[in-house]
Amino acid sequence: MSDTDLRAFYTRYIETLNAHDFAGVREFLSDDLTYFGDTVTADLIVSALTDLGNTVPDLHWEIQELSVDGDHLAARLLNTGTPAKEWLGVAPSGASFVIVEFAVYHVRDGRFVHMTNVHDAEALRRQLAS
Repeated sequence: MSDTDLRAFYTRYIETLNAHDFAGVREFLSDDLTYFGDTVTADLIVSALTDLGNTVPDLHWEIQELSVDGDHLAARLLNTGTPAKEWLGVAPSGASFVIVEFAVYHVRDGRFVHMTNVHDAEALRRQLAS
């Protein structure tokens, strides 16, 4: 995929996440997929995202920066939401969060074959407990 194609691919992926069409995320995932180096299934990723969407019904991802290098993507995202269920050991209080997520991907044949992401979980807990 060209640089432009990968950017469009990732934008469509984020749009799918923001529509909370977690079953639709499957089209972006390879059957041969790793997450943090561990082999996972597309079903596992879809299930985890579905659970996350049920916990944070207004969860939103916003691309702040996107870098493409060959078939690798790196993104800085702004994540926002208000949990409706206990999350990260914090009961829902109506508190919202805004955190930065860093994500790195490897794409092959138009699908993610590797995914990894990090965010400051402690900052997130502090915002939810406020």
